Amino acid sequence: MALIVLKLVPVLQYPQCSAPWTDFRSFGRSQSHFTSARASHSSAGSSNITYKVGAAFVGKGRNFDIKQSVFAFEPTRQSLNKQPFTGRGVSGQDAFFISSVGDAGNTAFGVADGVGGWADSGIDPSDFSHGLCRYMAKNAIAFQENYLGARQLLERAYQDVVADKEITGGGSTACVAVGDSLGSLEVANLGDSGFVQLRLNAVHYYSNPQTHAFNTPYQLSIIPPRILARSRIFGGMPLRDFPRDASVTSHEVRHGDVLVFATDGVWDNLSSSQVLKIVAEDMTKLNAWQTGDKGTVVGNELKTLTKEAADLHEEDISLQTRLAKIIARKAKAASEDRRRDGPFAKAFAKEVQKFYPHENFHGGKVDDICVVVAVVVGANDAAG
Repeated sequence: MALIVLKLVPVLQYPQCSAPWTDFRSFGRSQSHFTSARASHSSAGSSNITYKVGAAFVGKGRNFDIKQSVFAFEPTRQSLNKQPFTGRGVSGQDAFFISSVGDAGNTAFGVADGVGGWADSGIDPSDFSHGLCRYMAKNAIAFQENYLGARQLLERAYQDVVADKEITGGGSTACVAVGDSLGSLEVANLGDSGFVQLRLNAVHYYSNPQTHAFNTPYQLSIIPPRILARSRIFGGMPLRDFPRDASVTSHEVRHGDVLVFATDGVWDNLSSSQVLKIVAEDMTKLNAWQTGDKGTVVGNELKTLTKEAADLHEEDISLQTRLAKIIARKAKAASEDRRRDGPFAKAFAKEVQKFYPHENFHGGKVDDICVVVAVVVGANDAAG
């Protein structure tokens, strides 16, 4: 994520980490705040929807390793007493979680991206993002009330992070979903992580980033007293957004839908149409989506394809984990490609060069990468 923009530092540098401070006089406010297009919260028509979820991740400067960089979610292996895995040690400042929601048959999942600019203040940005995901997983699995919404889950986890004495500062974006067995999915998105909903070879929905200025996303944060004191002396406004600021959208999901949640390490390097192309090629290759005279339909073997293998061998991982792996690898390759301008470079040219015409940024944007993929399977539609 991006550059540091302080009042006393007007010179731009190639962005490597998101900014926890900004001076709005430099860039002005982004005009791309997104308005929530709420879908119906009614039943999707097929009961007993399940979300087959897998993740792939790789930290900046690391090689992708199928044994370390992939996570296969299996609800039966989850336990209240077991520490949830968030990618720590492999995914850098990016984090994720996947969890059942109590005993209700619902599923929660999402990603978080630690704001790298906090490292300049001696704070490990990964503490906040991984802590946030850890607490979201814990709150989800322990939930025993009637309804848990995505923003409610984010709020509970944020309060736990603030109360955690081992997390002294930092910040993070987040994109969080809770899906139920009737096919209703609620998403809370804060910052520049995001998601796409893919349906039968088309982008059915994609989220838009929330930013205060270019490369300065909305972010949950803990601001230590020493940072506040320093900002009063030197200027600059520490950013602190809250779960209430997240954009909340509701979606109907159907058998065969593919949901891709990812940090900006993906979206800065791959567009939603490129992600669709990656997913569609593999879904078609495996006959999970089939195109014929009647258009594109869901293949009959989707349920079989989404079963998790006991061991993560490259050749037999589940469809959802396979898709996450392919997207992560493609995003990493694009981030290291200096010849092809990705979405970040194009946005840099549009947003920054109008203020600083001589500044340039070309190629991909190297960053931590984290992808969570959920394949929607309807029990009444699934075969295999």
